[in-house]
Amino acid sequence: MPHTRSLVLAVLAATLLVAPALGQAPQAPAGAPNTWTIDGVHSAAHFSVKHMMVSTVRGTLGKVSGTIEYDGKTIESIKTNVTIDLAGVDTGNSSRDDDLRSDSFFDVKKNPVLTFKSKRIQADGQGKFKMIGDLTLHGVTKEVTLSVEGPSPAIRQGPNLRAGASATATINRRDFGLQYNRMVESAPVVGDDIQVQIDVEATKRG
Repeated sequence: MPHTRSLVLAVLAATLLVAPALGQAPQAPAGAPNTWTIDGVHSAAHFSVKHMMVSTVRGTLGKVSGTIEYDGKTIESIKTNVTIDLAGVDTGNSSRDDDLRSDSFFDVKKNPVLTFKSKRIQADGQGKFKMIGDLTLHGVTKEVTLSVEGPSPAIRQGPNLRAGASATATINRRDFGLQYNRMVESAPVVGDDIQVQIDVEATKRG
């Protein structure tokens, strides 16, 4: 019957339209960000600062954690949300480390972590870019610029992809309320400028 024939043709047409998608995994919307998780075991935050303006003290902060959004194609897609544990500060001298954790410096009882949240990206040559964002330290938030090298090409390890990058910045500790100013023979015990380097390795399922 004409009605039955029309119904059969409609079903066949619908089947042909749906068939190519059968058995395929759902696809993310075009342009949707990929979320990478920072691997705290293979990431670290280093710093250095002048001691009495004659030598350099170097150390590491505690565990680095957080997420990075990156589509694997354009650096403009990168967004970061990073947390660093300040209680894990280590300069190789336990007395100095205790001083850094005290209310004279980081005051980790009140401000246990440092955070950085990116806001925008600026290209800075092949394999490099500037990342501008808000750094919160010692209860104070300021906009800072990180100079970044990377990201590296992603490599596969089992079910995961891995990629890395390194970021550097120089901050003035007084901008963040770290006002310690002890002097010895007219020289400051601690310099104002702190150089920071963050080496990050991140993973995602892929």
